[in-house]
Amino acid sequence: MGASLQHYLKSFLLWELIKGLRLTGRQLFARKVTIQYPDEKTPKSPRFRGLHALRRYPNGEERCIACKLCEAVCPALAITIESEEREDGSRRTTRYEIDLFKCIYCGFCEEACPVDSIVETHIHEYHFENRGENIITKDQLLAIGDKYEQQIAAARAADAPYR
Repeated sequence: MGASLQHYLKSFLLWELIKGLRLTGRQLFARKVTIQYPDEKTPKSPRFRGLHALRRYPNGEERCIACKLCEAVCPALAITIESEEREDGSRRTTRYEIDLFKCIYCGFCEEACPVDSIVETHIHEYHFENRGENIITKDQLLAIGDKYEQQIAAARAADAPYR
């Protein structure tokens, strides 16, 4: 009988509401932890995966050998590759596209690549303004790789013991 009386009093006096208001009151005067984003940046994890890039060898030749492992391992089917054989017998891609709307940034493509061609950079500040810009082509991926090669190489060297 005592438990039901206690339950009745708590519901009559709106005990849960009072507990909630007490919590709100405590947080009302606490120090705020808001980040002013464009001016202040939060630290990123070294394992962060952002925008994709295709890398080149130091002699300028693209690394991708069109093995299509990244396309096969992609769980979201975001990568499309077409290739052809060159005069010297090696294969190179003619079409390499990534649909960033489909991509779930899992990093499987990066792990599957035997020549370290496709990488995910630490770039997270990018946007699309027009329809179709979400599909990044081979030329765009190579341009991103060329622009950020020093950062990518430094991140790969720092991560080398774990690979």
